[in-house]
Amino acid sequence: MKKSKGVSKSFIGFLCVSILIWILITMSKEYTTSIILPIAYENIPQNLLLQKEPLKQLEVTIKASGFKIALTKFKQKQIVLDASSLNRKKKSTYYLLTRSYKTAIQKQLSIGVNLQQIAKDSLFLNLGSLQTKKLPIVADVKIDYHVGYDLSSSIQMQPDSVLVSGPENQIKNLKSIQLEPIKLSDVKEDFSREVAIVKSNNLKNVRFNIAKVTVAGKVEKFTEGSLLVDVEILNLPENITINTLVKKVEVVYVVALSNFNKIDEDSFQIKCDYKTAENNNLNYLIPKIIKKPPFLKSVKLIPSKIDYLIQK
Repeated sequence: MKKSKGVSKSFIGFLCVSILIWILITMSKEYTTSIILPIAYENIPQNLLLQKEPLKQLEVTIKASGFKIALTKFKQKQIVLDASSLNRKKKSTYYLLTRSYKTAIQKQLSIGVNLQQIAKDSLFLNLGSLQTKKLPIVADVKIDYHVGYDLSSSIQMQPDSVLVSGPENQIKNLKSIQLEPIKLSDVKEDFSREVAIVKSNNLKNVRFNIAKVTVAGKVEKFTEGSLLVDVEILNLPENITINTLVKKVEVVYVVALSNFNKIDEDSFQIKCDYKTAENNNLNYLIPKIIKKPPFLKSVKLIPSKIDYLIQK
């Protein structure tokens, strides 16, 4: 049996050289073809902002060698268009005439690549007038306190508002700006945290004059106290005498230790309105707190109803 002859190395080498020469000849020829160019816009007037994402690609027809075409397709840098001179179509729609940019685009193409035609005759930009608005900041704070501890005053933010600038259609409905959530555990002392403003994806073209806010709280140990306080009856007719079953009510309150010694019977004023009971056909009076210290965490009255008898 005769052995089959293998393909000689010289033949393979000749074939490779032939293919290479063919590629060189083919790629050296000039062709006319369409390609997609990445584009960007610069020098948009300062009083205008993009409200929607503009067109980021532009189809053009070029004439160049195969090598230049391949290089342009894979390595072409972004074409920058000067948007300082815009034409207005309607309220927020502006446009650029591409024929005015043919020279500018040609200059940004590689040497040897000739721009023949631009597919679109106009490029549209949705722009809104720049507006500024002052908005309150809203904190999202979740705190787990150590037993017996709590805030002694409301949480403070510095600053408590933010200047927002952007297209009118993006900021006109904004009522407030949220902060990133804060979660604290086993808190028993004052705290202060720098927290970032939440920037929604829907507000890409909106600018804030600050990026972070300091959120702080004063924390104290609290205790419970109680006092017996006289009750005053209002709007009692002159021809009626009543006898209440209790003359004093117990005021139970929660207060920070630092303020505990500031409280006495004179800190509270409790009154019952006889006319309210009469108008609602009630056989009891409802005590209400008319005066109390502003620094109390909570306060309640015992009893919440006072029975009475009319003396004849």
